[in-house]
Amino acid sequence: MTPEPKCHMKIGVLSDTHLREPTSDFKKMVEFHFREVEKIFHLGDFVDWSVARYLSGVKEVVAVSGNMDPSEIRKAFPQKRTVELGGFRIGLIHGGGAPFGMESRIRDEFDEEVDAIVYGHTHTPANHRVKNLLFFNPGSPTRSYLNQPTLGMLHFGEKIEGDIITL
Repeated sequence: MTPEPKCHMKIGVLSDTHLREPTSDFKKMVEFHFREVEKIFHLGDFVDWSVARYLSGVKEVVAVSGNMDPSEIRKAFPQKRTVELGGFRIGLIHGGGAPFGMESRIRDEFDEEVDAIVYGHTHTPANHRVKNLLFFNPGSPTRSYLNQPTLGMLHFGEKIEGDIITL
């Protein structure tokens, strides 16, 4: 008999939405892709409070603020945080500065042991491990400069695994 997995949970992941208000396309995307998630992680750059308000009406939102967020969002959400879910510790951070060297800079932001670092800022999806640490960036569903628009999904089981969904 195979042992029961530790936990089965799906978390929807967004970053860099950069919307003044939730558009009908954005709402359709969230309602379609995140219908079976337990929570939504948002990694900053909401740009407007209406986006955070809309998302929290869909699912519980766990978020950090980004460099483009106004003061009301920066007051509501920290710049970084660590959450525990499904027996794992996940570092959430927006990130900043140039994309080159981003992962080593954000790794240094978390002095405690984390199983994953979920970040934004670059608008470029990332989903890979360095040693046992998952680095995950959902990209941007609305403002991708060099890439297709994307969002992310984290799956919690025996380990944390990520999926990048191209829109």
